[in-house]
Amino acid sequence: MSNYISNMVSYLRLPVLASSGLAVLGSGLLYFKQNEIIYPRAIPPDARTNVPRPSQFGLTSSEELLLPTPDGESLSAFLLRPSDSSPRSNVTVIMFHGNAGNIGHRLPIGKILVEAVGCHVLMVEYRGYGLSSGNPNEKGLQIDAQTALDYVRRRAELRGSKIVVYGQSLGGAVGIWLVQRNLKHGDVKGLILENTFLSIRKLIPSAFPPARYLAPLCHQVWPSEQLLPQIEDVPILFLSGLQDEIVPASQMKALFDSCRSDAKSWREFPGGTHNDTVAQPNYFESIQEWAFDYVVRNSS
Repeated sequence: MSNYISNMVSYLRLPVLASSGLAVLGSGLLYFKQNEIIYPRAIPPDARTNVPRPSQFGLTSSEELLLPTPDGESLSAFLLRPSDSSPRSNVTVIMFHGNAGNIGHRLPIGKILVEAVGCHVLMVEYRGYGLSSGNPNEKGLQIDAQTALDYVRRRAELRGSKIVVYGQSLGGAVGIWLVQRNLKHGDVKGLILENTFLSIRKLIPSAFPPARYLAPLCHQVWPSEQLLPQIEDVPILFLSGLQDEIVPASQMKALFDSCRSDAKSWREFPGGTHNDTVAQPNYFESIQEWAFDYVVRNSS
């Protein structure tokens, strides 16, 4: 696996430790400061200013974008293009990352997706993260996700492509919300979930054990367990790290079991922890095979 992935994993462990420490400070902090705990956008310390660019990873056929949202924010984004015109180039992956760092930190993932799957990749930065304006919260991230999907629908070179939504951890919850909300359009042809939780309230006991009795105070909900069963006609790939120390693998399995899609697929990685599942053997091969079987060959 690329050294890029290994380096990314090493510093993205930091927000988990910081957030766990904050959880012991009591109910007042959990209620009034939970956005800072759930969305640690300033860790690493330079995450708001130091954003790696596609050119640093040899992604010359790429574009840096600013996407305006309906509520007046500006989202930083990267559009990565494949180098050929294979059938897979008619696939556009919208990528939503976890709750720390910025999109530049995930460029190694985008690079491998472009090269292995041969697809376009739109990497979108949440409000308040990286070079995007605003402050993150559940409603705001939902607006950001819809903004990204609407951009793909409008842009000439992407319009009509087969859209796949790919989310890691928190990004999976964002992706589930987005796909469920847009079912009537029929243009989302796949959903990829990595190490995603049932809901924030159900995640608190494992992610922040000292605050387990305070979970009902959490107003950032992300109710994936309620929304996912409503997605019945979209192929879904579940990527689960069985050593995940933050999101119990049992929560991913519960999401899989509740999924009513006729085309759901499960891939588990025995050595995968919360942040390094992406670096496990056969991770990208699993995405490549799934994309070909369920998206590229699907003519509907």
